Amino acid sequence: MNHLLHETSPYLLQHAHNPVNWYPWSEASLEKAKAEDKVILVSIGYAACHWCHVMEKESFEDEKVAALMNENFINIKIDREERPDLDHIYMDAVQAMTGSGGWPLNVFLTPAGQPFYGGTYFPPQKAFNRSSWTEVLLGVKQAWRERRTEIGTQAASLTEHLQKSNDFGKAAPVAGWQLTREQAEAMFDNIMKNADTTWGGFGNAPKFPQFFTIQYLLQYHYFTGNAVALEQAVLSLDKMLEGGIYDQVGGGMARYSTDVEWLAPHFEKMLYDNALLINVLSDAWQLTKNPAYEKAIHKTIGFVQRELMDKTGGFYAALDADSEGEEGKFYVWSKAEIEDILGAEAAFFCAFYDISEAGNWEEKNIPRVLKKATAFAKKNNIDIALFETKMEAALAKLLERRSTRPRPLLDDKILLGWNALMITALCKAAAALHQEEWLQLAIRSFDFLITRFKVPGDTAALYHTFKNEVAKYPAFLDDYAYLVQAAILLQEGTGETRYLIQARELTDHVIDHFSDPGTSFFFFTHEGQSDVIVRKKEVYDGATPSGNSIMAGNLLYLALIFNETAWREQADKMLSSLSTAILKYPGSFGVWAACLLGQAYGINEIVVTGRETAPLRQEVLGEYIPNKVFQSANAPIPGFPLLEGKDYEKKVLAYLCRDYACREPVTGIAALLRSVRLNHKI
Repeated sequence: MNHLLHETSPYLLQHAHNPVNWYPWSEASLEKAKAEDKVILVSIGYAACHWCHVMEKESFEDEKVAALMNENFINIKIDREERPDLDHIYMDAVQAMTGSGGWPLNVFLTPAGQPFYGGTYFPPQKAFNRSSWTEVLLGVKQAWRERRTEIGTQAASLTEHLQKSNDFGKAAPVAGWQLTREQAEAMFDNIMKNADTTWGGFGNAPKFPQFFTIQYLLQYHYFTGNAVALEQAVLSLDKMLEGGIYDQVGGGMARYSTDVEWLAPHFEKMLYDNALLINVLSDAWQLTKNPAYEKAIHKTIGFVQRELMDKTGGFYAALDADSEGEEGKFYVWSKAEIEDILGAEAAFFCAFYDISEAGNWEEKNIPRVLKKATAFAKKNNIDIALFETKMEAALAKLLERRSTRPRPLLDDKILLGWNALMITALCKAAAALHQEEWLQLAIRSFDFLITRFKVPGDTAALYHTFKNEVAKYPAFLDDYAYLVQAAILLQEGTGETRYLIQARELTDHVIDHFSDPGTSFFFFTHEGQSDVIVRKKEVYDGATPSGNSIMAGNLLYLALIFNETAWREQADKMLSSLSTAILKYPGSFGVWAACLLGQAYGINEIVVTGRETAPLRQEVLGEYIPNKVFQSANAPIPGFPLLEGKDYEKKVLAYLCRDYACREPVTGIAALLRSVRLNHKI
């Protein structure tokens, strides 16, 4: 046993019985490195990381390797999901040194915490054009003994580079800058340059879902009517939902695909990926009414409730890729096993889901769909409704059999930001499909987060992670940004202004403790964070949205709700300062790009009033109106200017406003939608 034994992170606990004398990141471990004048080895990963498990088995469980590490280094293990701030810093350092990054991330620091060498996975023997782990350890040991001055200079230079790369946003924003129709089209063109028009998605293998880019295409189609944008968006969603990256048997999407066809994923399932999938599917359903999207929303939420939901109302972080020591073993099938389960129904099932004797992946089968159900049923002269009923019954039997297999590890920590993303997704799905139980689930989860993650003695401060009745680590920008967004969506779904009041309190907290005085952007860590060498500002929309991009949208929304001119000006500055990068690289700034697009076409301020607002509220939220601020109430409420000056005594009315100037109210959703379409500015 080592010093990880009393941690709560499943990833750290996986390493608690390694012969390596691992420490958690703490003041004590950092002081120990200084006292003993030893290099710090920081190894960063996460519980669902396949190659992290591989390196543990090959190297960290080896007694001789562990002895070498223990003698020469202070060895620190970090769960990147618990400490994303440290992961961002040291990932940037390794990418600067090597040109690439990933997990496991292994980086060597001076006793002062400055990085000077690192990499990702290292094999036990030299292979794949990579040095062995033992060679790396011996090389660093020798360099520290013989070339310490050189290492110090390199570490100082790299730290300075990290500081300078973080020093952006100080240029004066362009006053009155506004996205033009031509610039919006240029962003679309830049996206399509990288689009896979055969298999959907963007770029080559490995392929990530890039949900934010898909959402930009949906919005661009909505505003412009561009058919190609919609085609690429739905092609991408269709191919992913039909591929092996989506669990055909149990629902839920894996992290990414190793091939262009979406067949073979790295099988880990992350909460945030599935939240973002539900989010974009809700948009796509509203635009297209494709029943496949409705089905996928139900199935994905069902997976999350079945396998990632805690009884308290929170959601767990992830499911591992591995079980029984093999990647994907829980999810793959032999044809013989399917025939044993399904009997006479197996032939149809195997033909439809690409199941063969030889297998479609490493001599096993990952169920996937290569031909649409309608075309397959027609070719095989079977009624489509009957065919779909048979396939659902078959999938249920496979799910039941799969439930008897040894399960992948569950990472059962509850992360504030990822849970907030799921709340937003549940709100959007509830609105799109009129499912009240999903809205109630979102309400329950939000209340759980607000109460159980609360920092004692502070009205708005929250913790980042929760497990075993213990919340810890101060929340990061992303946590607050996503939670504000979730509160906004809950207000829309319920009409309760308490969520807006909470959103305002959280926003004030972010402004007070995360602002960069020299720019309009926010730091990732709060002002009291003392154990990082750089307070980073993150702006890229990657696997999860940037906290800054979400905060820009939050500020624009809440500025209208509360008539806070300073918030709108700050958001405008954020967008203007970053506009050149957004226009050139919309695939890396997908949330920012959509925010720019919505601003350019104008924000629709929609208010529903009357004694019984719920039916019309549900109709409004069921429509795809991406550039809206929405409130509903049965009486004016002080402090909310959009609710002032409206008629609450007559029948239910809908008001459409711009900058608080409202048109004549209308009754019914059809009249409101006509006004919305006429309200676009460019």
